Amino acid sequence: MASLYLVDTLDGVTAGGSVTLDGAEGRHAVTVSRVRVGEALRIGDGRGTVAVGTVSSVDRDALVLAVSGVSVAPVASPSLTLVQALAKGGRDEMAVQAATEIGVDRIVPWSAARSVSKWDGAKVEKGRARWAAIAHEAAKQAIRARVPSVDAPVTTAQLARSTADGAGRRVVLVLDPVGDVRLSAWEPPADVDEIVLVVGPEGGIDGSEFERLVAAGALRVRLGETVLRTSTAGPAALAVLQTRLGRW
Repeated sequence: MASLYLVDTLDGVTAGGSVTLDGAEGRHAVTVSRVRVGEALRIGDGRGTVAVGTVSSVDRDALVLAVSGVSVAPVASPSLTLVQALAKGGRDEMAVQAATEIGVDRIVPWSAARSVSKWDGAKVEKGRARWAAIAHEAAKQAIRARVPSVDAPVTTAQLARSTADGAGRRVVLVLDPVGDVRLSAWEPPADVDEIVLVVGPEGGIDGSEFERLVAAGALRVRLGETVLRTSTAGPAALAVLQTRLGRW
């Protein structure tokens, strides 16, 4: 399968035209991946549009793709959102990477009560940018036409408010090792626009947080009999949802 590289825009690109890949992406393609003239490539804008073709010329840190076709991947419906609690040891970043490969559409960092890792001051934008970069690279690896967005971090209060405000069009599922509903048996509503999956930190979700989210309309669900780490719980649950939605 042809490799995928990302550019800021593909506006106006049509079959028979060309796309120049330069900057960091171009340097990586030419110097690291050693892309050569005649190779097949895909260049996307991360928002669903992908141009396919063959490389017509290569410079020191750039290349030109002769476009043979352009496609637009549809927006997933319902979309999948991962609310990932901040976690220590880079385990939250591992979750972001795997979730992107599996097909998540939006990622929301969550400053949970038991999150050891904290984003304060300048760390807020730095952390969000770091997660966005991880999602960007993971989408390329998975050859995904759409790169998931990464929101600003939310507090439990903000998460509860968005849960209540989205009633009717958004379903919020909170992973709970002792939840009454098994995720593999849960039936997604036919008219839902977004499924939000909430994953706690290594220390688990605090009891008061469970109560607040459930009161706002969230549903506590479990995966199985074992307890997964925060780095694997979200991706595993997303894989179950992709299957339940008939996408896998």
